[in-house]
Amino acid sequence: MIEAQDRIPSGARPEVGPVLVTGASGFLGPALVDVFRAAGFPVRVLVRATSPRTNLTWPDVAVAEGDMRDPEAAAAAMRGMRYLVHAAADYRLWAPDPEEIVRTNRDGTRVLMRAALEAGVERVVYTSSVATIKPHDDGTPADETRPLTPETAIGAYKRSKVVAERVVEEMVAREGLPAVIVNPSTPIGPRDVKPTPTGRIIVEAARGRMPAFVDTGLNLAHVDDVAAGHLLALRRGRIGERYILGGENVLLSRMLADIAGLVGRKPPTVRLPRAAVYPVAFVSELAARVTGKAPLATLDGIRMSRYRMFFSDAKARAELGYGARPYRDGLADAVAWFRQAGYLR
Repeated sequence: MIEAQDRIPSGARPEVGPVLVTGASGFLGPALVDVFRAAGFPVRVLVRATSPRTNLTWPDVAVAEGDMRDPEAAAAAMRGMRYLVHAAADYRLWAPDPEEIVRTNRDGTRVLMRAALEAGVERVVYTSSVATIKPHDDGTPADETRPLTPETAIGAYKRSKVVAERVVEEMVAREGLPAVIVNPSTPIGPRDVKPTPTGRIIVEAARGRMPAFVDTGLNLAHVDDVAAGHLLALRRGRIGERYILGGENVLLSRMLADIAGLVGRKPPTVRLPRAAVYPVAFVSELAARVTGKAPLATLDGIRMSRYRMFFSDAKARAELGYGARPYRDGLADAVAWFRQAGYLR
């Protein structure tokens, strides 16, 4: 077996070569494609046949159709590739069957990592999440030294990312998978087509539908900076290491006030006690089971909101040369894109 460290000598900068990107029909994926294309990498994307094609606008990007959980599709997409950037994930905070989220993210990751090993891929960048990192109770920014366990992760999405990250770490340790792990915080910016849970907050706030808030916070980063961090991880990251790709730690109240300022509305001033929101989330989830539409408020989301999800990207800045622009730039780009795309009517 070729050990991970033998594929690319320590300290060597990976050469430009064909890269397979997953998740290109979503939010982060298109930004990844843009970054790698701009750096001269020939790009192929793996997307499901049923995935939207809104963001697939590149004339020179090859499209392989298939589900990441399908070993044959993964092997076919990986053929001839030198690198893999695996960013595809089921990013939902609620689903009628929560275990579906876990199965998709865990099993899809295992299948793709196996295909990468069998294809002799030289380096993998695996997109995990700060959802795998335990926040501090007092709001102090947390770093890569605080891994969550599946048992302590709140909700199916967090649990799915924890178990998927463990799959990658185990394959690095036992099978020589040449993978670097990145942990993006909360990306914001253009092309959030679904939109993501955070994108939904931006849309609802911009439309004046979030008149109150709870005391919580997020680490927010422009999606293009997070994408650039993936290229840095491919070029400079250490195999088996984890790197938080973050931005600014921002209170939800400030985020909502900044959105209000961007669209000319009055910012919300009512801070709700967390206990008052549980009934709203409960009813929202009941309604979602009838309508099939994801609830804006979820019970797991309320449970998570007791923590300020603040993180430090100091390691990525020191080792990768990572940097992030002010979070308001990402917020402004997100609002502008949502307006142009018709989400704010």
